Amino acid sequence: MFAALRLHNYRVYQSGAFVSNIGTWMQRVAQDWLVLELSGGSGLAVGITTALQFLPTLVVSPYGGVIADRFDKRAVLRFSQTWMAVCALVLGLLAINGVATTEMVYGLALLFGVGSAIDVPARQSFVSEMVPGPLLPNAIGLNAATFHTARIIGPAVAGLVIAAFGSGWAILSNAVTYVAFLLALSAMDASQLTPSERTARAKGQIREGMAYVRGRSDLLLVLCIAFCVGTFGMNFQLTSALMAQQEFGKGAEEYGILGTFMAFGSLAGALLAARRTRAPRLRFVIGASVVFGLMEIVAGLMPGYWSFAAFLPLLGLSALLALTAANATVQMGSDPTLRGRVMALYSMVLMGGTPIGAPVIGFIGEHFGPRWTLIGGGGLVVVGVLLSVLLVVRSRHIPVPTARNLLSRPAG
Repeated sequence: MFAALRLHNYRVYQSGAFVSNIGTWMQRVAQDWLVLELSGGSGLAVGITTALQFLPTLVVSPYGGVIADRFDKRAVLRFSQTWMAVCALVLGLLAINGVATTEMVYGLALLFGVGSAIDVPARQSFVSEMVPGPLLPNAIGLNAATFHTARIIGPAVAGLVIAAFGSGWAILSNAVTYVAFLLALSAMDASQLTPSERTARAKGQIREGMAYVRGRSDLLLVLCIAFCVGTFGMNFQLTSALMAQQEFGKGAEEYGILGTFMAFGSLAGALLAARRTRAPRLRFVIGASVVFGLMEIVAGLMPGYWSFAAFLPLLGLSALLALTAANATVQMGSDPTLRGRVMALYSMVLMGGTPIGAPVIGFIGEHFGPRWTLIGGGGLVVVGVLLSVLLVVRSRHIPVPTARNLLSRPAG
């Protein structure tokens, strides 16, 4: 389960990432709470903030993938991490000094998203340069485990900090934690890395990555599923905030606790994924995504705060099994020389759908009640995943026996 941690570079990398991820989760909780305070409890305002933060993923991620394939990934990560640290620093200081407005949060969320759109393709494709192929599924699972261990700690700490000092100090803490990741990048042994061949500068490199995915029915299907899950299902910042404040009448500490409860399940899912020794089969990606949508519907039906909180670990578990399966399928099934661009497209559809989904889910919550952000979102995930399978199979004119064979094997 922890085999990849025997490697010096991966161990150092994960140490820095763990500290930084705690700060990231603190900012996510604090930023949403700050917007709720500034906007008078508007779910739509929280949805717009989330949408703006992920909007650059739609526009910038393809270029981020090209950058990851053309340049040294550690250098790209130093730039992107510094960019996001500055955004967190400015927003934290504005909030601490009491001059932050909803519009300022919108603007800084957008700038933060630009840095993230450059960061994610480089960070995800960098894993294969630290870890040899046989250990890659383990490393992908451990990446998720580190992220969600931080998710257990971050929201709880954020709730305490917000209650004691205010949202600004929680956001400012994130700016400081980026230093740990930057130090980890500097402490790595370059001689133990196995950089993929860098792509020479040329015209049409984004189109080349898109054409590669279009030519692969397996990867295309996974990207369609990731779009449905990311757009309609992965709006937990918004749904948990609305459920805590408006459905159950709770404060910042209780909101932070919800994130921690979900993170326990997410961590369990990530550790299960870390035991994987090969790329998952496509039918597992499909089944896990459908189960996640159904679990989200059930979460929306929970009668009280504590029953809702108690169910969140199961929701987190199902979400992580679906996401790590999709991530491993794309990473292990793509050409190394195109991996940065393919992972950029994966990130674009997984997170880039948020500008579409978050305002829609926020609107649903504002007009039909917080519960429907989960019930409606989960229903759209289930329908979207099943439609994705049907559309890919039919559009490629894949016979039923061939489709069954496609879904029963790993990508590649």
